[in-house]
Amino acid sequence: YARDIKANGAMTVLLSQAMQPNLVQTLENNPAFIHGGPFANIAHGCNSVVATKTALKLADYVVTEAGFGADLGAEKFFDIKCRKAGLNPSAAVIVATVRALKMNGGVKREDLGTENVEAVKKGLANLGRHIENVKSFGVPAVVGINHFISDTDAEVAAVMEYAKAQGSEAFLCKHWAQGSKGIEAMARRVVEIADSDTSKFAPIYPDEQSLFQKIETIATKIYRASGVSAEKSIRDQLKAWEDMGFGHLPV
Repeated sequence: YARDIKANGAMTVLLSQAMQPNLVQTLENNPAFIHGGPFANIAHGCNSVVATKTALKLADYVVTEAGFGADLGAEKFFDIKCRKAGLNPSAAVIVATVRALKMNGGVKREDLGTENVEAVKKGLANLGRHIENVKSFGVPAVVGINHFISDTDAEVAAVMEYAKAQGSEAFLCKHWAQGSKGIEAMARRVVEIADSDTSKFAPIYPDEQSLFQKIETIATKIYRASGVSAEKSIRDQLKAWEDMGFGHLPV
């Protein structure tokens, strides 16, 4: 422990301002808050409520990341952060790359630079699942294709056509090369959606469900599991937490 080496006092002083969001700026002088944000595979995958609410008081539109996939980061963002912080997202952007879709379609890493439209089409089922997941929360979603120089027009067209067939829209994003100009079309569309008030956001399970039922809901609705089985010791632990008054919390 820190107290064993008499460092607890100094650490407390250093951490006294840790709850204050760090205001930085982009290369084009847009303000950005950095606060929290551990990956969703080890935590919630979002930045802090403090940073998001601060930004909402200072800007007309706030973009926040829910990382590590729309089946993990987005689910935790919607079901945990938005629920507990009273946030109502107006729109979602699902980021995809042609390279990742080709890998989902069976292409080896060393072959990703070679055009393979069929592999893209095969991998698009993965993108489709993410679109379905986000829409299951009642939030309109668009797809941002994070462009790589090896992407071909035919591969990009396949993604755009698929997104349209799923009732969404896809935009080719070249912000890495062109800055905000390279993503302006998608940004303007997201603003239109946000201003339209078409979002019907709602978590996918109610507070009053049991903890095990919440786990089942996530497993079946987001990950498409056929069901969830758990040993008695696990069910007993969940029941004990409910008896302690924690059953209303998200999982």
